[in-house]
Amino acid sequence: MSRSPFFPDFASLPDSLPVFPLAGVVVMPGTQLPLNIFEPRYLNMVEDALASNHIIGMIQPVRNDEEFEPELQRVGSAGRITSYSESNDGRIVMVLTGVCRFTVSEEVEGQRGYRRVAADWGRFATDYDETGGELSNRETFLDTLRTYTELRQLDISWKDLNKLGETDLVNLLCTHLPLEPEEKQALIETVGLDERAELLRGLLSLSVAARQAVSDKPH
Repeated sequence: MSRSPFFPDFASLPDSLPVFPLAGVVVMPGTQLPLNIFEPRYLNMVEDALASNHIIGMIQPVRNDEEFEPELQRVGSAGRITSYSESNDGRIVMVLTGVCRFTVSEEVEGQRGYRRVAADWGRFATDYDETGGELSNRETFLDTLRTYTELRQLDISWKDLNKLGETDLVNLLCTHLPLEPEEKQALIETVGLDERAELLRGLLSLSVAARQAVSDKPH
């Protein structure tokens, strides 16, 4: 993964950052996440981020409910606002590009209605390793992915996917596949590339088996 010259060095990552709690949404390093911001507190968050380092943390709530300030998971994924536009109806449409995962040390005082956390980046320092990594069995991984996408009727550009390096491939899938929130959480908490890929392959295999079992039932 080639890193944008506008991204901070690892040593310059902020001690604290604003967080956007959203179930089922992560932004792995190098991936792009489109977001539609309309709540006043999160419009404030984006405005403040644009006025400083452009960094926002995506973090999942422990429970997917409607609480105003739900309990947060301990690991999130930070991204940098790399493009945005303002709409006439008061929304901000933006793209967040993944930078690095983080562990929440503690929640700190929020501002202008949104929440902030103190971040420990050390566990995920390898997110800054531009040499990437290797999958122990890329073909098996892709075969499982192909079966999964066919059963789910997902439209994937295999030509583009096959051009990706190992790290970018796995990170892209972790960010964008329609997985359950707890599955995405397990994936972002898995540090190593090969271990993360194997976990993802296992999750896809379970989904395939479950769908095949349903389709095999007599009607």
